[in-house]
Amino acid sequence: MKKKYAATLLLVTIIEMVHACPVCEKQQPTITRGITHGAGPQSNWDWLIVTVISIITLATLFYSVKFLVKPGEKNNNHIKNSILNFN
Repeated sequence: MKKKYAATLLLVTIIEMVHACPVCEKQQPTITRGITHGAGPQSNWDWLIVTVISIITLATLFYSVKFLVKPGEKNNNHIKNSILNFN
């Protein structure tokens, strides 16, 4: 029972920390208003950097999932076969 109360308290605290305060909301552009704290992007270079990083992150996630689901190594001499024993 104590674990449920602790988990609920933790969840409520985390949710409350995620929302931006009213002062920070006024400093943010409309696209990030209400979800981030602090001053907004200072120039267009900031948006470019965030866009490039997001593309890299999404590509990495895509290929990670792709190669985890279907690795594609069929060669009997592949290094994984020296570790895994399918017999």
